[in-house]
Amino acid sequence: MDPSLLKEREAFLKRAKSQPTVEKRKQKSKSDHQETSSKKQKVKREHTPKAPSSFDYKTAQGTSQYKFSVLAKIVKYMKTRHQNGDTHPLLIEEILDETNQLDITTKIRHWLTTEALNNNPKVVAKEDADGKKYCFRPKLEIRDKRGLLKLLKNYDLHGRGGISYEDVEEAIPDAEKAVRQLGEHVIHVIRPNDKKKILFYNDKYCKITVDEEFQKLWRSVPVEGLDDKKIEEYLDKRGMTSMQDMSSHKVTPKRKKGSRKNKTFKKHNDHLDGLLEDYTEDKKK
Repeated sequence: MDPSLLKEREAFLKRAKSQPTVEKRKQKSKSDHQETSSKKQKVKREHTPKAPSSFDYKTAQGTSQYKFSVLAKIVKYMKTRHQNGDTHPLLIEEILDETNQLDITTKIRHWLTTEALNNNPKVVAKEDADGKKYCFRPKLEIRDKRGLLKLLKNYDLHGRGGISYEDVEEAIPDAEKAVRQLGEHVIHVIRPNDKKKILFYNDKYCKITVDEEFQKLWRSVPVEGLDDKKIEEYLDKRGMTSMQDMSSHKVTPKRKKGSRKNKTFKKHNDHLDGLLEDYTEDKKK
């Protein structure tokens, strides 16, 4: 190839590189611009969260929260009628009618009769000629003040402590009046940890008069945070004996092997008694 042509070609390329060129962008038409804006609006609508609608329990009766609210309302009603003295059992239709819950679904009604009311510790299911009936089950099986006094005596006799006033209110109609009528037979104590009232039987035969000086000494001894073992160690260090278990245990002594003292042996040859003579002295002579 001619060298002059090669030189001209190289000079042309250098001039082309030294002169920059700017490409012009194509302008979008109005139709393209409208399409892109509509697409952006659709994406925004898809991503915008919907406003939460107001939740109604009656419209969503299949939820577990609604089911347990129905059960709680029934148990509360059964407790109230028991405290008012109405202890006879009721059918499920009567209970739902009394609690204004006849609009529940058959699914929840089936759950109440097969699982919820049968397994609830506060409800008793009883079979009757009319069908299965339900009544309230209090924690204490008492009905009046006489039953309460008998139960308090039993607790005191067996060292079981006191009875919660809440349990008494749950079992006896007008529990406050019944406790007030018992008078001096009942002692009221407020529990310090939860401020609940506890009832104890007041046994008049166990009253002991203690001198006031001993009461002051007893109350002045700090025993907070001490268990029985630490109190026993404290008494032992100061030369005092603590109360021990007084139950007597008899221990049978073990016999030592080989001890044959003071044993009597049976004599043989009794028919020769008096005929035998001892010649040991004659032999020595």
